[in-house]
Amino acid sequence: MLDVYFLTRNNLLDFESPIQAKGPPIIATLQDRRNDYDVTNRIQVSSPTAVRSAVRDIYRETYPGNSFDAVWLAFHDFERFFNGDEPDYHGVDTAYHDIQHTLDTTLALARLVAGYELSVAPKDSLGPERASLGLITALFHDSGYLRHRYADRDYASGAAFTLSHVSRSANFLTRYLPRIGLEDFSPVASRIVHFTGCEIDFDKIELERPKDSILGHLLGTADLIAQLADRCYLEKCRDRLFPEFILGGIAIEEVSSGALVRYRSGRDLLEQTLKYYHNYARRRLQHDFNGAYRYAEPFFDGVNPYLAFIERNLSYLGQVLADKGWDRLRRHPPCAMPDEQGEARLMSLALGHIRKLADSRRITLTGGLARPVLGY
Repeated sequence: MLDVYFLTRNNLLDFESPIQAKGPPIIATLQDRRNDYDVTNRIQVSSPTAVRSAVRDIYRETYPGNSFDAVWLAFHDFERFFNGDEPDYHGVDTAYHDIQHTLDTTLALARLVAGYELSVAPKDSLGPERASLGLITALFHDSGYLRHRYADRDYASGAAFTLSHVSRSANFLTRYLPRIGLEDFSPVASRIVHFTGCEIDFDKIELERPKDSILGHLLGTADLIAQLADRCYLEKCRDRLFPEFILGGIAIEEVSSGALVRYRSGRDLLEQTLKYYHNYARRRLQHDFNGAYRYAEPFFDGVNPYLAFIERNLSYLGQVLADKGWDRLRRHPPCAMPDEQGEARLMSLALGHIRKLADSRRITLTGGLARPVLGY
């Protein structure tokens, strides 16, 4: 059973909380944040058009006079690929790693890059070209979940690629970037995308220039803080990430002796989420990415709304765990997928996989299949 941490600012985040240290209490001013809006409650992060406009404005203010055309084109292509309008690919069908998550990550990266540029001397600037590289990589950092209509025809969901999706994203970028005249970006993009996953140890990611490593840290940070600060993060973990983990072989790993069950249900995944943050996400943010989350503060005039909402989400989860108040998690956020029934389809596939394992006697079930609890 998970130990429930006392969720104070000191031992939850374990680094300086800008809510306490600087500026107004952001959480108190954003009680009415909408489910598919960013941490400022101003930008609809399920809308490619809204996020593209916001990123364009940040880019132009950070790099006045420089062209945004390459990033604009990448936004256009991202929308086509993830909506299934490209002839060779199905649209995105992973309900947790959906269109909104990618757009939220890309917006977070634009803000971190802008904050970094405000913080360093001109000689240490990333510059417009490297920033464009980062933004395009962010747009396609989860392209590995997309199913190719021919090569992946034996797979019913992109969630099957959970354990290899970052390498698949790197391969996708290597093929895609020359298509828009950015083949020179390919070697770096295919490496820094690995800062969003765990398929390669970070110390084995080979980058010649330190600025490329900094960009990778900003990208990895954006991916993490966008998820953790999502207004519906807890419900999405329970209802969307769990079925992805079922189909991806993470929740239940088939081994020679039967099955290794890591997550018994969506609730069990949530019960382990604080431990995940404490043992993994926090270490990445603070140490592996060299505290790059702090670059949000110059952008937001000394406060960090991402950390504010991370604290809010995890503190609320701690309260739910303490008194088993699962009925408090009742938000139903929109799912940014081309298939309106995509979330239900994902759960159906996951339940079918659980039933198959149960029929093979590799696992037993208690509680029925409506919200499965795995016995082992």
